[in-house]
Amino acid sequence: MFRVRPFVPGHAIAARRGPSAPGRLKLGSGQERPISLHMGKFLFSTVNEDLLKGLLPPIVRIPSRSPKLDRLHNLLTLMESEGRDPGPASEFIITRLVELALVEILRMPASGLPEQTAEPASSGLLAGLRDPVTAKAIRAMHEDVGRDWTVGSLARLCGVSRSALATRFRSVVGIGPISYLLRWRIALAKEALKSGTARMEEIAFSIGYKSASAFRTAFTRAVGCSPSRFTESSSRSA
Repeated sequence: MFRVRPFVPGHAIAARRGPSAPGRLKLGSGQERPISLHMGKFLFSTVNEDLLKGLLPPIVRIPSRSPKLDRLHNLLTLMESEGRDPGPASEFIITRLVELALVEILRMPASGLPEQTAEPASSGLLAGLRDPVTAKAIRAMHEDVGRDWTVGSLARLCGVSRSALATRFRSVVGIGPISYLLRWRIALAKEALKSGTARMEEIAFSIGYKSASAFRTAFTRAVGCSPSRFTESSSRSA
């Protein structure tokens, strides 16, 4: 963790590290309230990196008036405390705290308004999960990806008309509901093919395709190569 003080023009940048301030960097000589920067990096599987990049926002801003900010602050405080005074399994604990912090950040509404009325700052998966209508459709597709979903069946589940769901889903998530379903199916298939724990036919049926040939055609169209070629490529790069 780094504690940063605002830089005051005309003053040199003083960097101090030592027993009195381990792992800390002080910039400038101002007396304003210090700013804490907690930095980390998550490495996602390259198999579905494109899906994450397309559906997650490039930046998430959490207003200071957010009603859930205390939860995130508590996690960051626990991380700082564990880092300053490490004990048995500290690395494991910090890793889990970082993961929880990320989940809390992604769960937070885009503003200080209640979640059910907050307007999404941008389109994408997070905005879709915050929207009360599109969230129902997304959860349903995730929970039963193999079902023969249509816009009509999803609309009935969400309590809106077919056209209303199609328009709202595209506006909030950025793509139509069936396009999202197809992307999610292919993402699950890529993970299964990479792990090598199931045969192609089993993967096809589990994600909603009636035959291996139908799955092979859809996969090739979406990924640009056949499932078998993808598996070979994944095993070579592993």
